[in-house]
Amino acid sequence: MKIYVKKVKNSEGIVKEWLWIDFNDNDGIRQRKTLKLENTPANMKLAKKKIIPELLYKLENNKFIEKKIPKLDDYQKKSFEMNEGSRSLSTQNDYKIAYNKHISPHLGHLKLDEIKASHIKLWQSKLLKAVSPRRVRTIRAILSTIIKDAIADELIDKNPLTLVKTAKVSKTEITPFSLNEISLILEKSDGQDRNFFALGFMSGMRSGEMVGLKWCDVNFFKSEIKITRTRKMGFDGKTKTESSNRTIDILDSLMPYLKSQYKLTGDKDSYVFLNKFDEPIYDIKRIRETSWKKTLKVCGIDYRTIYQTRHSFATMMLENGEDILWLSNMLGHTDSSMTLSKYTHYIKRKEKKREEFLNGTFSSFGTELAPSEKLVA
Repeated sequence: MKIYVKKVKNSEGIVKEWLWIDFNDNDGIRQRKTLKLENTPANMKLAKKKIIPELLYKLENNKFIEKKIPKLDDYQKKSFEMNEGSRSLSTQNDYKIAYNKHISPHLGHLKLDEIKASHIKLWQSKLLKAVSPRRVRTIRAILSTIIKDAIADELIDKNPLTLVKTAKVSKTEITPFSLNEISLILEKSDGQDRNFFALGFMSGMRSGEMVGLKWCDVNFFKSEIKITRTRKMGFDGKTKTESSNRTIDILDSLMPYLKSQYKLTGDKDSYVFLNKFDEPIYDIKRIRETSWKKTLKVCGIDYRTIYQTRHSFATMMLENGEDILWLSNMLGHTDSSMTLSKYTHYIKRKEKKREEFLNGTFSSFGTELAPSEKLVA
């Protein structure tokens, strides 16, 4: 077994010397492998005194087995299968679509040990031109899980993603619709679209919760809606958090819209909102890209996501003095502190003189000001 030095130029054009070994394996096949060590006196000593003796021992005792490193496209199948039990169907489906669309075309042809930080950096730069920074973080997480599984399987030693900073994600801005804008949106829409928008504005439900709502969840007699699922990418799944499983009130202003929708789909005994083929709506994207964008354009209102209907409900309630605990339940927040942290700027504050309630409560105990100490107006 021989040790030799190989010069390699990195992506920045810098040439470095690395330690390699040359030997024949147990089948007589010549192998040339990097030790992944730079050529320094200390590393050379480590190679000669420890690494090479250990490899020779394995060769002599037929314990040397050359690892076959798979390509990313091949290994990802195993990774997805391993993580299937810990993900909802909608999440698993979304991740697979993201992998095939955004990861495979750029990195899938590389073996796991060939993926370097430079590959990740170039890939992420291209990705940021196609999708939002928030989506980039999700796609990175998909790739990172695959690589971590490969590390656990002892196929590779390092995760190159850790060497490249994640894209910065700005905090989602709350831009609620005004009462006039809500009125205009409902006026310019009709049928199921109007009923769907009204549900968002007057219940604070999440978009996926509205798409996944079934008539068995709606109780007209008690004026309640039971929320137990969300729908995304054609699959029903669990709600966002445990506290998202909740029962909310049907407000009087919402009731006419729900009754109107019942006339359209109530006899199907299925989902509250159906497509033109009387099938469940595949995903909120179908509504967002069609009727929602069209309605906002007709109204002359700048585009905002459907999720802003939820923010609009929350801010309307707070601005008009509704109880924070009731609102927290309506939104499915873990507790009221979460609601406060999101919408604190919209809480109605009464104009009043501070400490007014203390006036006359405590006696002066001889602290009357002397005439000379009294303030002059």
